[in-house]
Formats: sequence, C-alpha cells, structure tokens
Amino acid sequence: MNDTRLDRLGAGKYLLVTSYRKDGTPVATPVWVVRDADTLGVWTAADSWKVKRIRRRADILAGPCDVRGNPTGEQLPGTAEVVDAATTARYRALIARKYGIVGRLTLLGSRLRRGLDGTVGIRVTLTP
Repeated sequence: MNDTRLDRLGAGKYLLVTSYRKDGTPVATPVWVVRDADTLGVWTAADSWKVKRIRRRADILAGPCDVRGNPTGEQLPGTAEVVDAATTARYRALIARKYGIVGRLTLLGSRLRRGLDGTVGIRVTLTP
C-alpha cells in the first residue's frame, strides 16, 4: 500500500508539505517532488522558513496539490529531514530529469543566485 501512495505522490507535479510553527500553526507550501527509493525528495532554498520549521519539528503532512498549493487529494502524515549535500545533489539530478527544461533552468538560476550551498534537499518519509 505504501508504494502506491509513494508512486502517486512522486509522479505528481507538486507536493503540498505542511510543516508547523513553534506555536503549532500549520504552514502549507507547494514544492516540486521526486520519488527516491522508499521516500520522496524535495528541493528548496536553504534559508527558507520551511527548512527552519522542519529542523525544529520533523512531523509534517504531505499530499498532492496544484501550483497554488490547493490540495488535490488526501494529506498524509510523515516526517521530513534536511539531507546532506550528496543526497541534495541526487534530488537536483532527479528534478532535472523529471521537470525537463523548466527544471534545469530553475536549478541553474538558483545555483547562479544562491550557489550550490544555497539550496538543500528534504527527505519526506510517509508514516506507514
């Protein structure tokens, strides 16, 4: 069952990741998503608020959404963790392959603007 959820979310164009502020307020953010073995990979700016929230509290909700972050399916519980440079590089390669020219141009623009250390990968593991 878990694999079909991962397949569906990993195949989608956007993933809605809901992380939590210190006071428990949920904050939902649409992000690009790739399947990475038995987890999902997300790529984002290293100094983004979602990274700060995830470093402080790992439990999240994840589910399909549209480009504006409107949910298009069930939001599932899981955990998120900021990954190392090698895993972040793998997520970049997977994003470039999945999102084609738009993905490659976005990655290039980000690298020029922020440098390689300006972005991080986030591993999303769904709760069984």
